[in-house]
Amino acid sequence: MQKVWLKFYEKNVPHSIDYPPKTLVQFMQETVQTFPEKTAFTYFGAKTSYAGLNRQISQFATALWRLGVKKGDRVAIMLPNIPQYVVAHFATLKLGAIIVPTNPLYVERELKHQLNDSSAETLVALDSHSVKINAVRGQTKLQNIIYTKAQKYLPVHLKILYSLKVSTKGDTGKIERGPGIHVYDELLSESFPVSLPDISIAPSDTAIFLYTGGTTGVSKGAVLTHRNLVTNVIQISRWYGEINRGNEVVLCALPFFHSYGLTTCLHMGVFLASKMVLIPDPRNIKSLLTAIQTEKVTLFSGVPTLYVAINNFPDVKNYDLSSAKACLSGGAPLPIKVAKQFEAISNGRLVEGYGLSETSPVTHANPVKGKRKEGSIGIPLPDTDAKIVDPKTKKELPVGEVGELAVRGPQVMQGYWNMQQETEAILRDGWLFTGDIAKMDEDGYFYIVDRKKDMIIAGGFNIFPREIEEVLFEHPKVLEAAVIGVPDEYRGETVKAFIVPKENEILTQQEIIAYCKKRLAPYKTPKLVEFIDSLPKSNVGKILRRKLREIDGKS
Repeated sequence: MQKVWLKFYEKNVPHSIDYPPKTLVQFMQETVQTFPEKTAFTYFGAKTSYAGLNRQISQFATALWRLGVKKGDRVAIMLPNIPQYVVAHFATLKLGAIIVPTNPLYVERELKHQLNDSSAETLVALDSHSVKINAVRGQTKLQNIIYTKAQKYLPVHLKILYSLKVSTKGDTGKIERGPGIHVYDELLSESFPVSLPDISIAPSDTAIFLYTGGTTGVSKGAVLTHRNLVTNVIQISRWYGEINRGNEVVLCALPFFHSYGLTTCLHMGVFLASKMVLIPDPRNIKSLLTAIQTEKVTLFSGVPTLYVAINNFPDVKNYDLSSAKACLSGGAPLPIKVAKQFEAISNGRLVEGYGLSETSPVTHANPVKGKRKEGSIGIPLPDTDAKIVDPKTKKELPVGEVGELAVRGPQVMQGYWNMQQETEAILRDGWLFTGDIAKMDEDGYFYIVDRKKDMIIAGGFNIFPREIEEVLFEHPKVLEAAVIGVPDEYRGETVKAFIVPKENEILTQQEIIAYCKKRLAPYKTPKLVEFIDSLPKSNVGKILRRKLREIDGKS
């Protein structure tokens, strides 16, 4: 395969990299040894050094070990970007256990599926989620639940400075103690001094089950090894170019339970011995801008909706964002207008990239200082191959032709957990067939023409219609339902439901949305509802979503 894109690599970006045979645990250990007194992270002004972070990691690892967590066990972490996430993440890895990042927005049904599919026996979560956890606990293999509070790390004067409102919705106040219920702070204090056995962890060992959707809508766990994740961190850091280890400041606004935030914020932050600025709720733009200005953020990863929100914040010109030098956008198409507007109010170069949970996640990006093409996801990272193939035959297509994007590289997952058939369908001879419809130009720049069949991307989250439709079909007044993504200026896309009510039944948009809110994460809940007499279907009864998009365009 001729890698025509290599001629557009910047001078300081290597075509190939000699990756060290290391683990994520070694990343942390080396940073702690080299920069012990450097700030590891700030959380609304409160600082923790790498030495201090390492002590907490060792203490929590000891606590987990005393609870029976051993190598290969699964530990689910259902937390926003707070200090406890960082500690729990690396403590789990230190034991050779497998992390199951879990979205705190999940409702009971979604949470139960992920816990059962991964066979997680330990869960770390906010106490405010105890109600839904208690509701599913008896239907899972959970043996230990470790609760913590986010509020503890928020001094009153810092809340005022950052205009932060701490949500206590659903907070039960006190945790009901019982077998297997533990409190994070108590475990930490009880686990000192630290006493851990030597645990051998290899780069080929599984580090994370990263759950992702699929065209069938079934949530699947992508098996990612330490080697997969380490190589992607190194690929991205080299792509950024002029990086000064020990002196970068990484904005951690993307959630760590998402592959994008996990790699480009948390793992890369540790690898570069950076100061990580933890942002648990990026929707508070005033707080976000205050953090960028106060901490002098240099590296920034986000989704287009976040950049749109910053660009349109009323007082954005009153904030100094000039410290930002390299910014990456992914998760959804980035309008060139948004990129140029952000660059005008900051000192950063904003480039679009592409990736999948199955690829750790980044495979493509536009050069940070080199040639950026409008509408393109850029070119493959070092040691990453990409091609356009016929969706049916999987044979490579000529330049300019539209087909399925296939990628290959050291960051590609090992497969889906306990899903051999689905793994074989997407992984062949080292190539991962993304299902995304794309094309490549004569320079080797790639363009996404269409995404995975029927998938909706709203605010960087992958949403699959079938899951929402199954919930809608459970409504007693719904005869038929179909869901599509429609353009949204802020989120990229938003969810719209088409519903055929049962005969003589009266339904309202408010009733449908309220029903879904109880059964789906907020970002999956339809924002728009249209009632129609019948759904357009093919001769074999398949719903024609393209027809629904036409109907939406006329409405």
